[in-house]
Amino acid sequence: MKTRCEWCGSDPRYTAYHDEEWGVPIHEDRLLFEFLVLEGAQAGLSWLTILKKRENYRKAFHGFDCARVARYTEQDVARLLADSGIVRNRLKIESAIRNARGVLDIQEEWSSLDAYLWRYVDGVPKQNAWKSMAELPAKTHASDRMSRDLKKRGFNFVGSTICYSFMQAVGMVNDHTTNCFRYREIRKPGSPCHPTGIPRP
Repeated sequence: MKTRCEWCGSDPRYTAYHDEEWGVPIHEDRLLFEFLVLEGAQAGLSWLTILKKRENYRKAFHGFDCARVARYTEQDVARLLADSGIVRNRLKIESAIRNARGVLDIQEEWSSLDAYLWRYVDGVPKQNAWKSMAELPAKTHASDRMSRDLKKRGFNFVGSTICYSFMQAVGMVNDHTTNCFRYREIRKPGSPCHPTGIPRP
């Protein structure tokens, strides 16, 4: 039996996400935007709820094509509010559209969302060494800075706690506990998950 982080439980969707995605560095703008939207959608809900709706989100938001989402109109908001496959919360839906427009501004200024976001860890994942889930922080100075700047740019649902969850998900930090089999895999030299094996923005 593999030892995993306690949070992922036994649901097959949750364990697959833990084993294959959580903590693996992401540098693709579309996927980074997807996680920004999903982390915001999770507020007040469980991540498993969002995982179950993830494919529906991809369909509803046109594969998280940022440029397309940024052009959504009130008609699209109405469409999304009627879509039972996603979280039908007007504030969260409107936030996703507003954030898409913010991402386009960031891409124009920084050339990519990837370059903008990864500067908060100097382009290299922070390798933590937590022994238990109780040690994991809910936020850090880096997530505080990210949150403040995103809010200044007009983003919503980007509080520091949400930003830190995002950083964990996209591999900016390795927060697998040290007894988890993925902790060692991500740290292993030569691995595509290892800091030396990913492109710097």
